[in-house]
Amino acid sequence: GIPSKEYEVLRRKVINGVQELWYYARAQLKKLRKSLGPEAQKTVDAIVEDISVYKRTIHIDLDEMRKADGYEKWREQESKAIGDLVQKRLTKLQNPKACGSAKRLLCRLNKGCGYGCQIHHATYCLIMAYGTRRTMVLHSKGWRYAAGGWETVFKPVSNSCVEETGGTRATWSGNDDGADVLEVPIIDSIQPRPKYLPLAVPKDLSERLIRLVGDPALWWISQAIRFLMRPQPEIQQYLAKAEKDMDFKGPVVGVHVRRTDKIGTEADFHSIEEYMEFVDDYFAKLELQTPGVKRRVYLATDDPKLLGEARQKYPHYQFYGDSQVAKTASLGNRYTSESLRGIILDIHMLSKCDFLSCTFSSQVCRMAYEIMQLSHVDASKRFQSLDDIYYFGGQKDHSQVAAYDHTARGASEMDVRKGDILGIAGNHWDGYSKGVNRRTGKQGLYPSFKAVEKVDVVEFPPYEDDDDGHRNEVK
Repeated sequence: GIPSKEYEVLRRKVINGVQELWYYARAQLKKLRKSLGPEAQKTVDAIVEDISVYKRTIHIDLDEMRKADGYEKWREQESKAIGDLVQKRLTKLQNPKACGSAKRLLCRLNKGCGYGCQIHHATYCLIMAYGTRRTMVLHSKGWRYAAGGWETVFKPVSNSCVEETGGTRATWSGNDDGADVLEVPIIDSIQPRPKYLPLAVPKDLSERLIRLVGDPALWWISQAIRFLMRPQPEIQQYLAKAEKDMDFKGPVVGVHVRRTDKIGTEADFHSIEEYMEFVDDYFAKLELQTPGVKRRVYLATDDPKLLGEARQKYPHYQFYGDSQVAKTASLGNRYTSESLRGIILDIHMLSKCDFLSCTFSSQVCRMAYEIMQLSHVDASKRFQSLDDIYYFGGQKDHSQVAAYDHTARGASEMDVRKGDILGIAGNHWDGYSKGVNRRTGKQGLYPSFKAVEKVDVVEFPPYEDDDDGHRNEVK
């Protein structure tokens, strides 16, 4: 059978509620602990540990409930069906019958930023191409990561249409449908802002995605990345060999620690202990199901000393990782082909982990999280970020809808009425999120559990599917 959308949305809401209750209890008790004497502190520590055990068992029960509800086969099939549908549409869009007469969208891979940010730039271009029904032409010769361009690493974005010559040209102005070749600037500066930008979700897929996954926008972005990042055979072999050489197997948690160029500018310093706290929690849950489970971590970092430190501090863990990769990731070596292979490997391995503990201020971790979606029906909850919530750089406003009223307690909180649209700035992982109430214009904190995601459903141009999109639905 097929589950109702209401059932699937509620099932995920309960999972999220349990998690938010744990964030709240844990943070409040840790705060309280600071004002107590040593004996009372021990009591608080025991309470936090007990609550964590409760949380883990409820999560296990909810997992089991999902497996027992009779819909697992449908979830697997529906996930594959929608994914295949999108890939088919992208393949068709990117390989027009006559390139010369096809409307094209020109994207230059020269954005002045790191690898993750550049792949995200290409991702934005492909989403824009889909939104304007144009074939994306990617200019990538002289790419700072591989002078030979995109194709030295990934398969070409088109087999038949790689030239932007011929026809009329325009740069995005919002009303340039007539131009044969349309060039788009970087997402940060595109004006007027296209409705297709993330976190938009195409309307003709939205109902199916809202039923299937916890974060439809993330799923949609991951499909664009899936189309783009098809490795060339040589890279494919390199990844397979590296995986085999390290004898990589699960269950495994991916930890990404970003230090060299972000600290003090875009991100704060986080100790290895902060990341490992969530790794411990993940394995403690598995331990309840499989006593004696081997604890494995894939550690990706640009700090070459960290792997040794982690192994010393956590001897009961097996750490995968390569301090050579860390060396090439540090600033001086960042744009070498060695470094490119290292970053591709790290993202690949992180995406193959069962859970991620990292900082979403980093593109690398967000990209691993995006690619991780492709290995699961719904991997939207398989992460813990120490700072930001998931975002796509340059995205439109990220909104939530208040599901319950909230009366502010103190100056830092804000009043919320059920139905209010809240622009979310971040989740503090302590039971509260920060945002702006669009009705009142006030900014402040509100309890995270009192709001739900507002999916940004946007009308994209129609795509005629050979096997009609709706018939592709799994019944």
